[in-house]
Amino acid sequence: MYFSVRVENDSLVLFLQGTWRVIQLNEVLLELNTFPWPNNHQLIIDGSTLSEIDTSSINTLLKFLSSRGNSFDIISWRGFSKRQQNLIDLVKTQWNLESSLKPRNMLGIIEQLGKGTLDVGVAIFDIFSFIGQTLTACWRLLSRPKLFRYKEFVVQLELACVNALPICSLVTFLIGLVVAYLFAGQFEKYGANIFIVDSVALAMCRELSPIIVAIIIAGRSGSAFTAQIGTMKISQEIEAMTVLGLSYMQVLVLPRVLALVIALPLLVFIGDLMGIFGGLAIANLQLGVTGSTFIDRLQAVLTARHVLVGLIKAPAFAFFIALIGCHLGLQVEDNARSVGLNTTATVVRSIVAVILLNAAFAIIFVKLGV
Repeated sequence: MYFSVRVENDSLVLFLQGTWRVIQLNEVLLELNTFPWPNNHQLIIDGSTLSEIDTSSINTLLKFLSSRGNSFDIISWRGFSKRQQNLIDLVKTQWNLESSLKPRNMLGIIEQLGKGTLDVGVAIFDIFSFIGQTLTACWRLLSRPKLFRYKEFVVQLELACVNALPICSLVTFLIGLVVAYLFAGQFEKYGANIFIVDSVALAMCRELSPIIVAIIIAGRSGSAFTAQIGTMKISQEIEAMTVLGLSYMQVLVLPRVLALVIALPLLVFIGDLMGIFGGLAIANLQLGVTGSTFIDRLQAVLTARHVLVGLIKAPAFAFFIALIGCHLGLQVEDNARSVGLNTTATVVRSIVAVILLNAAFAIIFVKLGV
């Protein structure tokens, strides 16, 4: 027998007996399960006749009582030695900690929709507030150009532009190759092979190259900005910078924003060239359009305004990508998990911003007849 039960003054007293250790747990559980436990009784656990008990046995007893609907608030403990009582307090503390960490009930669909709407509203408000701070810092910098961090600007320009050239060139070349290949089959049916030049050149310069390059930069530089600034915040470098009287906007944000605003148009222009070169390769191999014929037709159909449409989009894309990356980096909390979440959020929000901006530009250019 590992326990006995007696009723005292409308309270149920559980007398623990013998040795309660891990090796006896199966027997203890079997005996507990075979006892007809009454409900709605104040429970007192008495350890005056107990020889030994360990934390595993205490944990098992608490789980059993919890499964029978006994609240820990109505359980009293008595007759235990000081050492045994310390073990009981330790296990109870762990149980209280685990219960406080249990996930809350899932929100209903309407509540989730409302919470999501509020979160989007707060995110939009925060990013526009950060835009205001950035523009204010730019205005102050114009009055005091000596405060500009030229070395940091050059470093970020190298990382965002020069180091990104290979991947942007490769991807845009392959996109031009694929677009030309898809159009080639249709043009060949109607003997309109020369129009492959029009489709590839206009598609790459006006739409595909700016969007593809912006998405690459969002995943490459935007996420890097968040990770770099977020790591600096965790290591308290930004707080140290503030204590020294330095502005993190001038030291961290502005060099990255300006570097990306300059880098993206250059990368888009390179992307235009590589995409057109990919189209030229397919036109020559599949449609028999020679290089000289391709170039002649390109000069006739690809006017400066088509190239400028893509180049005008690029600084706007870059501005928002850099702002989102820096802003979410400054929002990182003091843990590594937050860095990962904010880095992921940077890529997602930047891509969404690029698509929305591109849609806005498309409407504006249609209205202007460009």
